[in-house]
Amino acid sequence: MDLFEEKNIKPMLISEMTDPFNDSNWIYELKLDGIRCIAYLGENTELRNKRNDSMLLKVPELSEIHKQVKERCILDGELLILRNGVPDFYEIQKRVLTTNKFKIELASSQFPASFVAYDILYRKDQQITDLSLIERKQILEETVIENPCLAVSRYLPEKGIELFEIAKKQSLEGVVAKKNTSKYYFDKRTKDWIKFKFLADKDFVVCGYVPKDKGVTSLVLGQYDGTELIYQGHVTFGVRQRDLDKYDRMRHPPFAVTPPNHEHAIWLKPELVCVVEYMPNDKGALRQPVFKGFRDDKAPRDCQIK
Repeated sequence: MDLFEEKNIKPMLISEMTDPFNDSNWIYELKLDGIRCIAYLGENTELRNKRNDSMLLKVPELSEIHKQVKERCILDGELLILRNGVPDFYEIQKRVLTTNKFKIELASSQFPASFVAYDILYRKDQQITDLSLIERKQILEETVIENPCLAVSRYLPEKGIELFEIAKKQSLEGVVAKKNTSKYYFDKRTKDWIKFKFLADKDFVVCGYVPKDKGVTSLVLGQYDGTELIYQGHVTFGVRQRDLDKYDRMRHPPFAVTPPNHEHAIWLKPELVCVVEYMPNDKGALRQPVFKGFRDDKAPRDCQIK
């Protein structure tokens, strides 16, 4: 069975953050603040996240983007929602976590989603992942007919530092650097794709929360070390307690070693994943952490201490 029929692709991964650099052998494109998805476009549209969950029920406004390609193809890209011309991670996460059909339809008309493709893996019954990135970019541009629902990511050759400064001024997430000659490796992290960000981020398991004054809530965070869940600190800014009320509680903390000073914590089953942005430091601690949003495209066991 070929890639299109199987529909089980795990996308290529981006390597850890580095300082921006310029190099004529690399291209640079904006890192979009959305949800990584694979689009299978043929007689209809199938859109799946990194866990291979179908996303169309959450973004019905994208159900006909298959009409915007010239050949049957598989695209790698970002599912996002723009607000004031900027990708809004909270808005797309809120949509994905919504189950009420009426609320989804209302949100679709108020803040329509779009899919931005930055790679093509398959075209006209042929897998093309062994072609160089630049060749794939050219095929992508020839294949997609852009409209408000489907767009192609723009890139800049050589000038990574300059693009990073623009992204920073516009309060965008950052930049991804990609080697011109890079092939596409499923579910692999190589040095051919690197991110530049002015804020680092990590994924954590939500292990509980501590209610505070004036409705503010502090999340208790954890990550796995192999199979053992380890306490990793707190994040407070931006968290609302009502977002947590629907999740199952536990009598005892899920950690092998209970952190001190958590007498008033409300413990949750370790089933929920969140993203936290922070200022990087040499000690690896979360400096100035900011809650960015929940995500359902990553399993809790995949939140590993590195």
